[in-house]
This record gives sequence, structure tokens and C-alpha cells, in this order.
Amino acid sequence: MPVKYDKRRYKHRNRIEIMFGRLKDWRRVATRYDGCPTVFFSALALGGTLLFWL
Repeated sequence: MPVKYDKRRYKHRNRIEIMFGRLKDWRRVATRYDGCPTVFFSALALGGTLLFWL
């Protein structure tokens, strides 16, 4: 018996999971500069922005 799921929600979930997978590549940058929370969140914002536009 096949499991029912919402295809539209699953499609968006896949995009979110791919984005988090790509953000993990930026972990090296974030861990180097994580002494200050402002710099850490700035690195996260930069990584997210670049991933969104590329």
C-alpha cells in the first residue's frame, strides 16, 4: 500500500534540504570566525545569499 504525501510540500522540502546541505559547506568559514556572534551570523547571511543567487 503506497504512502500518501503532498507532492507540493515535498518539493519545497527538497529545496530546503538542498539549501541546508550547501550551507554546511560554509561551516569551515563560520567556525573560523565564530568568536563573535555578529560575525558568525554575517557569515551565515553571506552564505545563504550566495546560495540563493547561484
